[in-house]
Amino acid sequence: MATLTQGTASAEPTFARLYKQQYGYTPSCNACHKDGGGTPLNAYGQQYKEAGMNLAAFGMIGVRDADGDGVANDAEARARANPGDARSTPQDKGGWLDTASLIPREVQAAFPGIRAYLPRDAVLTEADIARARALGAELDKNDENTIYIPLEDQRPAGTALIFPAQYRDKTFFLLLVTDRTLKVTSVSPLNTNHVPAAAKSAVYAGFVGKPLDQLPVPRGDDLDAAITRAVKRAGTLVYVRLKSA
Repeated sequence: MATLTQGTASAEPTFARLYKQQYGYTPSCNACHKDGGGTPLNAYGQQYKEAGMNLAAFGMIGVRDADGDGVANDAEARARANPGDARSTPQDKGGWLDTASLIPREVQAAFPGIRAYLPRDAVLTEADIARARALGAELDKNDENTIYIPLEDQRPAGTALIFPAQYRDKTFFLLLVTDRTLKVTSVSPLNTNHVPAAAKSAVYAGFVGKPLDQLPVPRGDDLDAAITRAVKRAGTLVYVRLKSA
């Protein structure tokens, strides 16, 4: 049985590594995302994506003002303010770099009483992708995401991942939660504005209790199959990054 240990998943996402190289510190997921890793991109994240998602992209978008607060992206980043949030300025940075602000509210709600988290961002290697394929999931670099690990008495108590699903070219977001043995404790809809029916699907309960390496392979092309496909990919991502080969 797979068991989560303190030493797993030490990789940082490419964006965070390059941001630190450019500005000298590691940003929170909220620099690029509206509400933490795995949620939709904010305006700064979208600008970074459109500029090429590389080190040069920071220079290309530096003079722009993604969040519309009157301060250029580069100036905010160098002042340790969030260039993707109008509420964060060089004069009033806010708590966007505090550990608590790194954890989405929905993740914190899944682990009541937990106060410490270890956000770990999964960068997929070719070996990870091959292992995922052997488990029945096709992953690629676009699936890289942030895995949230709650800590209880300084030991991992489970995992959580916010991830996208696609149905008829529309995107919605789900939350996968596991215990420390990497068995699913819940899968729930988060943002289903573009696919309202996803909030009412009965398929979520069927994932509970399943180990991440034994999630079902999707069949068909209906909404439940789209959800199952997304959960399979997300669960396999967590498994191959946290389970030692």
